Amino acid sequence: MTHEAPRREGTRTRRRRKGEQLMVPRAEFRSYYGRPVIKAPSWAARDIAGYFFLGGLAGAGSVLAAGAQLTGRTTVATAMKVSSLAAVSLSAAALINDLGRPDRFAHMLRVLKPTSPMSVGSWLLGGYGPAAGAAALCAVTGRLPRTGAVATAAAATLGPAVATYTAVLAADTAVPAWHGAHRELPYLFAASATAAAAGMALVVAPSRESAPARCAAVLAAVADATAVRAAERRLGMVAETYREGRAGRLLRAAEVLVVGGAVTAALGGRYRSAAVAGGLALLAGSACTRFGVFAAGIASAEDPAYTVLPQRAAEGPPPSP
Repeated sequence: MTHEAPRREGTRTRRRRKGEQLMVPRAEFRSYYGRPVIKAPSWAARDIAGYFFLGGLAGAGSVLAAGAQLTGRTTVATAMKVSSLAAVSLSAAALINDLGRPDRFAHMLRVLKPTSPMSVGSWLLGGYGPAAGAAALCAVTGRLPRTGAVATAAAATLGPAVATYTAVLAADTAVPAWHGAHRELPYLFAASATAAAAGMALVVAPSRESAPARCAAVLAAVADATAVRAAERRLGMVAETYREGRAGRLLRAAEVLVVGGAVTAALGGRYRSAAVAGGLALLAGSACTRFGVFAAGIASAEDPAYTVLPQRAAEGPPPSP
């Protein structure tokens, strides 16, 4: 695959009164044997994009569960605690499956390396998982309420980090579509996680307890759209990977599902059927966002132009002889 380079690349011009006239055709960019400049991640989409989505659902769900507990919405609080435990368990299983052997996850807990997002994330999961499990167990059994309250608070404290650290993990790589959006990606993942948790709350909560989830769904939809637009502006030509191919289809579907789910929940959330429909749309939209971002990253790594041309543009024109 070839791409046009910036106008300055491979051209000779002569100056005239009204500007510059192109003397030879603009050069096309080609990598060495047409091979990618960087190695695309070997992560499986089902495992790692699923790990991104489930971790977000778990972390944001713990925050909603704590809020519901404080406001006396015990039914939705219990349901969200169970949901977060199930989500983080499946998230850890997806990560371990991608690693290949369970002991590799245990090995990452031998040392805490603050400069490594993977190391920090492993310790976050190691602390968050037991807290989410204790909170869910105490809520379901009704025993040890004080222990349950402490576990609920701990899970809610760690929840935002669990929901967003995967964005830092992705942005810390050399993948252009992820690294180039390193400032916006955590906000996008936070919005997507909130949409998922709000959707789950709408599905499991009785209508009388769903008002906070409806508000969270609307806020998540606005934040999600804003973060995507901001990331595309920063990425420049690399934003093509967010608009085209599989990633483009997934992210367009995500926008329709998240906005549609939020509107359905806001306007018809008092009706059980509307709340469930809106909640399911929000969950599906959040999943499409995570899988879409993952697909955009892989596409940008496989095309060498997305690695080289933005770097050349950032360096500016070569000095005059």
